[in-house]
Amino acid sequence: MIQNKQFSNILSKIEPIIQLALDEDIGTGDLTSQAILSPDLISSGRFVAKADGVIAGLAVMEQVFALLDDRISIQTKLHDGDLVTTGTTIATISGPGQPILSGERVALNFMQRMSGIATMTHQFMSAVAGTKAVILDTRKTAPGLRHFDKWAVHIGGGGNHRIGLYDMALIKENHIRAAGGITAAVERVRRFDTENRPIEVEVTNLTELDEALGLNLDRIMLDNMSLTDMTTAVTRAAGRVPLEASGNVTLATVAAIAQTGVDFISSGALTHSVTALDISLLFDQ
Repeated sequence: MIQNKQFSNILSKIEPIIQLALDEDIGTGDLTSQAILSPDLISSGRFVAKADGVIAGLAVMEQVFALLDDRISIQTKLHDGDLVTTGTTIATISGPGQPILSGERVALNFMQRMSGIATMTHQFMSAVAGTKAVILDTRKTAPGLRHFDKWAVHIGGGGNHRIGLYDMALIKENHIRAAGGITAAVERVRRFDTENRPIEVEVTNLTELDEALGLNLDRIMLDNMSLTDMTTAVTRAAGRVPLEASGNVTLATVAAIAQTGVDFISSGALTHSVTALDISLLFDQ
């Protein structure tokens, strides 16, 4: 039940990670469930939101149980991206009790983290409503979980920055120092990259901005600039190249940043400081 076309083929990429999580948790077998539950016991239950937020990761939850036992049936009551309140039933589940309990924690771990990220992204996007700014994620994701994290940002209404180091050149301060300047760094990337992938350059002041504006870039990152300098940068760029604000972006500061007129605002907080959305699996009597 993947709703986002951008991620329509993602399960094939993340299935090995889901399987790894199951192997990590179950190991040689779920001792407690195997000891207490008869293999023939059929159980049913429901996933319930224990807090308000945005649901994400339903397809991942379904995949967890599909890998465990094809007799497990899940009926989702919502879609990824739907807002929920405390007490809302997200999905129902039925099937052999042993594999349901064996997969419970892994399914909840994925869904709670993704829902937490989607919830925070939704909060950031709500804070910049009425401006043109789009909230972007960063590479500050949990190791091995990047596709899950970025998928959750998308579900929450945000945009995705580059997936990794391979799909876009982001020339930052250390690259600029190593190359001997912004222009030299851009020239090196263009000579090297026969695929002509997008190039973004990080600038820290208006002088660097002026140099970057003359290089026909795909995007310029304004790193830790003041609101006044960001407003000036927007005026100087005059729409010639998209501008991205970055550095110490929080829910408390993002609205003021958006008011400067930048096109994008990236925040690592979406994924590195996320609070998981509380969700429980409650068995029926």
